[in-house]
Formats: sequence, C-alpha cells, structure tokens
Amino acid sequence: MSSGSTDKSGLLGRRLQAAREMTFVGREEELAVFNAALYGGGCGVLYVHGPGGIGKSALLRRFAHEAAVAGRPVSMVDGHMSEPSPAAYEAEAEPVLRDADAVLLVDNFERIQGLEGWLRERFLPRVPVGALVVIAGRNPPDMRWRADPGWAGVLEVLPLRDLRAGDAQALLDSCGVPAELREPLLAFTGGHPLALLLGASVAVKDGGAGRRWTPHQDLVATLLDQLVGELPSEAHRHALEICAHAYTTTEDLLRAALPKDAGTLFRWLRRLPFVESSSLGLFPHDVVREVLEADLRWRDPQRYAVMHDRVHAHLAKKVRTATDPDVPGAVAALLHLHRDHGAPADFHGRHDEGGFQEEVSRREDLGTLLRVATAAGDAASAGCAAFWAERQPEAFRLYRQTETGEPVAFSAWLRLSELDEEELTADPIVAMAWAHARATTPLRTGEHLAVGRAWVLPPYRGNSPVMDLIQWRMISNCLRAEQMAWSYNAVPRPNHAWVKRLRHYGMRDLSERPRPGDDTYTLFVHDWRAVPARAWLERMNQLLVAGPADGPGAATAKLAVLSQAEFAEAVRKALRRLSRPDALAASPLTRTRLIAERTGQSPATALGDLLRQAIDDLREDPRSVKFHRALSVTFLRGTPTQELAAERLGLPFTTYRRHLTAGVERVCADLWHRELYGTDAPAYRST
Repeated sequence: MSSGSTDKSGLLGRRLQAAREMTFVGREEELAVFNAALYGGGCGVLYVHGPGGIGKSALLRRFAHEAAVAGRPVSMVDGHMSEPSPAAYEAEAEPVLRDADAVLLVDNFERIQGLEGWLRERFLPRVPVGALVVIAGRNPPDMRWRADPGWAGVLEVLPLRDLRAGDAQALLDSCGVPAELREPLLAFTGGHPLALLLGASVAVKDGGAGRRWTPHQDLVATLLDQLVGELPSEAHRHALEICAHAYTTTEDLLRAALPKDAGTLFRWLRRLPFVESSSLGLFPHDVVREVLEADLRWRDPQRYAVMHDRVHAHLAKKVRTATDPDVPGAVAALLHLHRDHGAPADFHGRHDEGGFQEEVSRREDLGTLLRVATAAGDAASAGCAAFWAERQPEAFRLYRQTETGEPVAFSAWLRLSELDEEELTADPIVAMAWAHARATTPLRTGEHLAVGRAWVLPPYRGNSPVMDLIQWRMISNCLRAEQMAWSYNAVPRPNHAWVKRLRHYGMRDLSERPRPGDDTYTLFVHDWRAVPARAWLERMNQLLVAGPADGPGAATAKLAVLSQAEFAEAVRKALRRLSRPDALAASPLTRTRLIAERTGQSPATALGDLLRQAIDDLREDPRSVKFHRALSVTFLRGTPTQELAAERLGLPFTTYRRHLTAGVERVCADLWHRELYGTDAPAYRST
C-alpha cells in the first residue's frame, strides 16, 4: 500500500509539473539573467518583484528547473509557510550557507518583509561566493540595497511586468481558448498571467459559439482577493477606487474626490506593489484597474456615479485652468474617463507622454514645416501649410521625438473671423469651412471659427501617441476658446475608427470633401453655440455614467443660435411678458446659452430671474439709475400703462420713454455680452 501510494504521488507530481511547463511562456530576459548568474557570469543575488499574480512563483519554478538541469542543489523558502523570524528562516535556508553550488529560492517574500534588513546585513554576507540566492516578492527592495556600494555588483533587481502580446496569445493557445473569445479577454486582462489563466478557464468552460467573453463577477471577486486583498478601511478602498478610475492620481485630485485624509491616503497608495508612478501621478496595474472598476460599477452604481462626478468636475476645471504646456495632459486625463465609450482600446495604457514633445512653432521652423508637410501629403498641402504659417505663425505647433529630436508632425489651429479673396483661393479646406458656416448660421459680431489641420509623417499616423497629443491639443482649443462659433477638423482619408471616435465626440462629418491637392479630406464640424463646451462635457459625462440615452436630454439638446437683432427682439418681448411664466417658457431665450448654463431651475424661471437681475444691475452704475427706475416701475411693479408709469415716476412722458428705451437697450447689451462670453462674464458696461 505504501509503495503504491508513493508511486501515484510521483505520477501526479510529474503531471502537475508538465501542465505548468505547458503554460509557462515568455520571460526570456529574466531567464537570461538567471542563467548568467547560474553559470558564474552574473550576480549572486536576484531580487524579483511585481504585483500579485504576475508570475513570480511560476518563474521561480522555472529557475528551480534550470538549476536542477545544471546539477546544482536547490532549496526553497516560502514566506507563506515560514515563521517571520531569523532563526526559522535560517533553519530552512541553511544549505546555501555551506555549499558554494547551492541555489536558494525565496518566494512570497512580502510575507516576511520584516526580515529584509537582517537578510541584507546579517544573512546574505555569510553566503559563500558562487552560491545563488533569488528573492521574489510583491514589494521592490528597500532603497538601502542601492545606497550601499557593496551591493552594486552583487544585486540584480528584476521588476516583473505583464507578458508581451505574443506571449499572452501563446498562453491562451496552451489553454485552448477559442479565437473569437480572445480579443475581449485580452482587453480585460492585458498580459497579466493570473488574470489570463482564470479568464481562460472561464472562457473554455463556457465555450465560444455565438458568445462574447465578459468577466464574470466570480472572476472579478477572485482577482480582487488575489491582487488587492484585504484593505485597512473603507477610506482606503475609496482611495484605491479613485486611483483606478482616474488616468493618474495626484494628491489634489484625491482631495477633490475624497477630502478627508487625502495626504495620508496618497502616501499609502504610492507604497502599494500594484501602483506605479510617472511624471503625471500614480496609476494602478491595468488589470487591477479593470477589476476595481468592474466591481464598483456592479456592486454600488450610486457610489460609482458620485465618485465619477467629483473626479470629472475636478479634471474639467483643470482643463480650463492649466498652463499651456500642461493642457494636453489635462485633456488626456479628462478623456480617459470616457475610455469605455469611444476612446481607443489601448488609450489607458499610456501614462507618460514622454516619447514625443510639443512646442510652439517658430518662424525659423518654416523650412522644417515644409519638409514634414510635403512628406506627409503632397505639394499642395505643403503650400497651404506655408501660406498659413506666414499669416498666423502663432497657430502652429511642432511635435518631435523626445529621444532623437526628429520633427514628426505639425498641427495648426487657425482662428478666422473674416477672410480675404487670397485666403479663400489659397486653401480649399478653409474655403469650404467658411462657406459652410456662412450658409448655416453665420458668425456674429466678435465671433470666430477655427480650422484644425495636421501634417503627420506616415509612420506616426493612426492610433499613435503623437496623434493623441495633437487631438488633445485641438480638443483643449475648443474647451478653452472664447467666442468660437464653429470648429472644423480636416482629416485626410479617415479610417473607420477615427470617424467613429470624432462622431462620438460630437463632431459630424460634412458630405462634401475638399481636395487641396491629390488628397481628399473630410471636415468634421461642431457648432459651439448650439452645444457649448459645458454642455458638451455634460453629454460626455452622461454617456459614461448612464450610457447613451434614447432621446436628447437637456445637456445634449442643441441651443438656439440667434443673431444680435433676433436676440434683442426676444429680450424686449420677454420683458413685456415678465409677469407671465407661461409666456416666458415660449421665448427662444430659454434655448440659448444664457439659460443653459443656469442649472437647478426651469428655463422660464431662470429667464425671469435673469431679466430681473439685469434690471437690478443697472443700479450699480450711477449713470443708469434713472434707467433702472423706468424699467422697474414698468416691468417689475406691474404698472398697467406707460402713461401711469411716467406719472408714478414724476417724469414727463417723453423723458420717461427716453429712459425706458435706453434701459431696455442696456439690458439687451448686457445679456448679449453674457450670451457671447458666458454667464460668468462681468456685466456689459458701455463707455
């Protein structure tokens, strides 16, 4: 019985080992470093670290196999099973102290992290030269390893990352995942080995016929337990959820979404093994981000919506207030919140845009612009670039590769309030934009339209970091502009993904296609008077939290775009109907920017309050007090006739009429000023 039992155990062990070897893929660099150390050409201590489930234990098993093939004795210490004391550790690791050929593998070191100082200062210095020690844990080594010159040639630190795309595909091959289920599974798990294996097991069990893989809640819960584990408190959980939701997390963002103890919680976040940092802030490992997001949206949709609204409001403010060099990053952070609703699939994978840099183009860059524009398109397109660079040099941005300084792209944001014949003839794209605006709703006094252009070298087109930078700059131009009526983005031969993305952002494509040369362009247009920046952001916000609505809501409905004369006539009529809310509700003013930016009231109530406030504001200017009195007695006190109003004011009728007319004109001018510049603009004052 005993002999048979032992034999079966051996067979099962070999079967387990064979299955593990089948699913081990990649890690060539780590194996190369280990083998160099194994055969005497490398360091004596390897420190492998990475988040839970990243494959540290699998890598140590492969190291053990390589060491056995080399004929070297291997011993293993598992932090899960070991008592966290020097005596217990030394009892298990003792073979490496007496044999220069020994290999010691320490797994789950985070469980005995308190021994790190003792290990560095007391244990490892006693290991004979030639022996090899590998430490694997979730946390990176203490900085004192690197600060000590003695460890410089002895210690090699190996941060373990996700599997490469090809290795992740190979892992799914080994698991037998149907081809039609792989794309969504990879999108959720990235190259995280544990997530891939758990997701693959679900995919294989469910089968692929006619189904699309989605993460089951049991899978999400399992990954949360394995990757995140127990958290100290609800506040810590909230902080981690915010970190998962945002593009990158800074302490001020955390404070905006979770005011209490933001500093303490931020310091806690930055020490987590699955949270990394860049120049922009903190961000979690992609699979941790995905499981936290999926869990919270399913478990507590209301809390998810509240968290999102706070983060969204903070980032929208950052877009409006950021300094010019920080604008692209601010827009990227805002758009990241909509990554599941139109952003490219790998958008969330870029946490530091250091590969390319943007700079304001200078006049001496004209020759470079011509070379890039010619290589990007044709001579006609380059001619358009040169023409506008002479007329509006401040409109151009240059994009370089950071490492080489190579110019790879230019963009232009042309502000146009009037055009001469030469400008219309020089650029068919601008001419078509101008003709469209004039034929639809022409510019009003003080307004302008903008035309966005880009010239990008062929290797950098499509879904690339430099294209993202250009797009973020153009979106920021729209969100930060004052008195911009229309924006037009010219895209040569856009693919389906670009058309879908721009339409998602509320840019509709015109049916006519301008051709400045051999290339045909598509113009994507948006009327910022009909759907202003604030309403545009609210629409994007609603799409994320609630998904697309069946019909247009207040934020998505187009606003009325009135000429100055139409606007003034509507104000005059509304003043006469000020005491009748039902009549005010029919006013076209209720569909203007003036009212759309006032929330929490019905349009009719908001219009009535706005008119009364505009009348009251006249008292602030000593020159207009008499106008205020005429308007107040006529429209606010319900005087039935103008003759009676003049009598109550003790004025001759002609004087009263002059004051009343001037007062109405002042109210019209004030409200028109706010319609153009926003409701936060100071009241208009004539000079």
